[in-house]
Amino acid sequence: MALLKIAKLTKEFGGLKAVSNFNMEINRGELIGLIGPNGAGKTTAFNLITGVYEPTSGQMDFDGKSLIGLKPYQVTQRGIARTFQNIRLFADLSVLDNVKIAYHFHVKYGVAESVLRMGRYYPEEDEIEAKALECLKMFKLDDRRDEIARNLPYGEQRRLEIARALAAQPQLLLLDEPAAGMNPQETHELMEMIRWIRDELKLTILLIEHDMSLVMGVCERIYVLDYGSIIAEGTPAEIRSNPQVIEAYLGEEVN
Repeated sequence: MALLKIAKLTKEFGGLKAVSNFNMEINRGELIGLIGPNGAGKTTAFNLITGVYEPTSGQMDFDGKSLIGLKPYQVTQRGIARTFQNIRLFADLSVLDNVKIAYHFHVKYGVAESVLRMGRYYPEEDEIEAKALECLKMFKLDDRRDEIARNLPYGEQRRLEIARALAAQPQLLLLDEPAAGMNPQETHELMEMIRWIRDELKLTILLIEHDMSLVMGVCERIYVLDYGSIIAEGTPAEIRSNPQVIEAYLGEEVN
């Protein structure tokens, strides 16, 4: 059974079909790319998967259960986390607090315990802080724990956003243009990080990215979206040589 199965997914805004008959299957442990020109509908697809938008028609099943009608926080609780093309950190909070917030999806103490600071509150909060620090250590951000997130260099803000997404303890991680704004060295380090996340943390990853060196270097299969519809799917080698893909998007960029 596919971890994520999408069938005939369509999203209309007025008379415009931003996504049309979108089909995708992702198996556990895969590292998949979703590419296409600007305006092709990639981020709309992510917004549909994560509950930001409700589809006009079609079906999405995650781990055998429908995602249709779920709110974003419910999708996260099901086991899907994401990053954004434009970094969306809690800019005025500390690096540590940005990650701790994500762990609170899984707290067991109740409202009364939280207000009165009793029962399970302190043990769970201590556990959350320990987990958050361990997560920051994996991303080499533990020495920045007390810094305000907005003050981090751009590349470190990107790492923090990925760390926060992983703190939600997902099965499926969606990365929306994680290399945007990065220099070649940062992009190379990001590629290695994505491989490490998949291999060491045993996650499934779906990646939107314009940097073809990253996509071709890290993804096992690639879906190509154009005008809201999938026009090709295959291995990096198959996508690289597909005439329809070359015409729509890649051109000489991957030669």
